[in-house]
Amino acid sequence: MMKLIVIAGPTAVGKTDTGISLAKAFNGEVISGDSMQVYKGMDIGTAKVTPEEMDGIPHHLIDIKDPRDSFSAAEFQERARQLIEEINNKGKLPIIVGGTGLYLNAVIFDYDFSETEGDPEYRKEMEEFTRQHGAEALHNKLKSIDPDSYGQLHPNNVRRIIRALEVYKLTGKTIAERPGQPDKSPYDTALIGLTMERELLYERINKRVDLMVDQGLIEEAERLYHAGIKDCQSVQAIGYKEIYEFLEGRLSREDAIELLKRNSRRYAKRQLTWFRNKMDLTWFDMTGDREKKLKEIHQFVKESCY
Repeated sequence: MMKLIVIAGPTAVGKTDTGISLAKAFNGEVISGDSMQVYKGMDIGTAKVTPEEMDGIPHHLIDIKDPRDSFSAAEFQERARQLIEEINNKGKLPIIVGGTGLYLNAVIFDYDFSETEGDPEYRKEMEEFTRQHGAEALHNKLKSIDPDSYGQLHPNNVRRIIRALEVYKLTGKTIAERPGQPDKSPYDTALIGLTMERELLYERINKRVDLMVDQGLIEEAERLYHAGIKDCQSVQAIGYKEIYEFLEGRLSREDAIELLKRNSRRYAKRQLTWFRNKMDLTWFDMTGDREKKLKEIHQFVKESCY
């Protein structure tokens, strides 16, 4: 059975460093599970790992898409499964770092995305509803029919919210409830969850946003905006949507930055809730001595996969 390590957890908890540490220790390669780091030219706002931070460790599924392109859980699943096989065949250890629960579970459990066809007319109807009433109103439609997706998806992720609504309309079931989805993994997995005392995590998130701004987040967003990348999936992500509101004069610079911090903290809270309830992770609290925790994680991987 092919091996697979997964590192999940909220934003800013330290998944990137942990993945690189494991890759060095176990002859691994990293597969990015982040649906936004696939986009070229979106480096600062996605906290994309730098070549220096990679420290010689191969990283996959980074900078593979134009920001005008869409990227789905089904495409991630296909690409990640191929990479898992290739990395295992080289005698190395694949490590998926980051990502939403849907993306991760799609790979871990080999979801079948072909079962539910689309409804173009319904999608158009929901797109028009969003234009008239806003993304938050669309997001609220999920609250009663698919609370899992509601908690997992950011209100700005209009495309995936519409897909969740579409699946429910066509099947009467949520994405997670669809029949035929396997509950056993085809891989020999070690599923790692990173957490942190909430106040410290929020402090790290706030500092990360300030660092992003210092590194040129607003200028990065401005380049994308003036390149005509406006109504695309890529710039609906936290970090770009808020800055676009500043660029369009709807928010002051300071208010946009504060909104970005708030949205990031709320997203981290939703991520933790979802991962705790919906994934069978072994959790490691990174609040204290980080080196000690990394040693514990290394030991867990050794016992799980070797």
